[in-house]
Amino acid sequence: MWSRLVPPLDPAAAAARLRGRPGLALLDSAMRHDAVGRSSYLAADPFGSFRVRGNQAFWNGDPVPGAPLDALRAVLAPFRSAPQPGLPPFQGGAIGYVAYDFGANLERVAPPARRAGLTDDMAFNLYASVVAFDHRAGTCHLIATGFPETGPGARARKAEADLDALEEALGRPEPAAEPAPVAALAWRSNFTAERYALAVERVRDYIRAGDIYQANIAQRFEAALPPGFDAFAFYRHLRARNPAPFAAYLECAGVTVASSSPERFLRLDGRHVETRPIKGTAPRAADPAEDRARAEALVASAKERAENVMIVDLLRNDLSRICAPHSVAVPSLCGLETYAGVHHLVSAVTGTLKEGTDGLDLLAATFPGGSITGAPKLRAMDIITEIEGDARELYCGAIGWIGFDGSLDTSIAIRTVLIGEGRAVLQAGGGVTLLSDPEAEYRETLTKAERVFSAFASGEAP
Repeated sequence: MWSRLVPPLDPAAAAARLRGRPGLALLDSAMRHDAVGRSSYLAADPFGSFRVRGNQAFWNGDPVPGAPLDALRAVLAPFRSAPQPGLPPFQGGAIGYVAYDFGANLERVAPPARRAGLTDDMAFNLYASVVAFDHRAGTCHLIATGFPETGPGARARKAEADLDALEEALGRPEPAAEPAPVAALAWRSNFTAERYALAVERVRDYIRAGDIYQANIAQRFEAALPPGFDAFAFYRHLRARNPAPFAAYLECAGVTVASSSPERFLRLDGRHVETRPIKGTAPRAADPAEDRARAEALVASAKERAENVMIVDLLRNDLSRICAPHSVAVPSLCGLETYAGVHHLVSAVTGTLKEGTDGLDLLAATFPGGSITGAPKLRAMDIITEIEGDARELYCGAIGWIGFDGSLDTSIAIRTVLIGEGRAVLQAGGGVTLLSDPEAEYRETLTKAERVFSAFASGEAP
């Protein structure tokens, strides 16, 4: 591992200097937070591409035998390397996403009626070098592995060349920012307010019948984009309007991903596992007194707390499948966290990974995240598919990194826009329980989507 300390930059400003390079990827802690949001990572020019469609994996376009996660493990194996102490956790490896629909490779669930085809079921690029930002320390490190070279001399030369190229690129003046569209887009949903209310009632019927305790039902919004739409300029507006600890911008084959997710799905640090489910939402208010009142009402809500506790129990069960006996714990239950547009109730569930297992085993045991399916998970997933009709694709999947050392950190792909084929797609949902009010649940989905919508309508450079 080779590294170099350089003057710190804002991550988005650094990313602007690497625009035009293949596979631009920014994992961006745009909102600083005590528990999350310490590090951001920027990479480009991947040396390999791993994709999954259905049950078939591809490495640099060629089919790879075996189940997809086994294929990914085999692809990563030649590059296994120990981390360098004193640097941010991600020091080279895979950056990308796992679509919600990849869950069909892990469990027997019903297929969706319709699929737009914008995303792969899994897409990761492998990066030999990374720009790593430590926001707490106020530092910026260039990190290079020298891969895919494997000989010591060749690796060292490649790593030094990569560090030189990154330092030179980051030292250039930042290109002029492009304006985002000046008019709001004409969003269309696959639900009307009336149909969404019927969907909520359908879930409540399933709950009364004893099928489930709760399910997450989402709207899918779609809009045509104007010619010449600049996805990166939009992302910069999004991170300014709706900063989040797990924001991300990924340029993938055929689709660009712009995310402002507040929710961690899985973090693996050594053998330590953490997931941080969000359940419980209240919109912010401009008046400080009203804003505090809304936050206090959220904390006091029996319905919202019950929803969160049910998902915590589900995730405790998921982690117990892959963690050492008696290691699963809940260090934080229903804590209040405040973001630009909403208040949330957030819990933390932790555990110690069993010996003989790795991060991909962890992913297989827990994907997709229970906070965006429901409980019990598999029955809730079938009900979601039946009611929503459209494949979720990336929505409610995971975005993040897998290090060459085997560590990983991923978010739940919410507040996430897919941009491709001249259109933008955004989904927003909420957990439905027996205590749910259909009108309130519908308003919650709009609250979650509103700040993303507004980022499209901004006409000034961020």
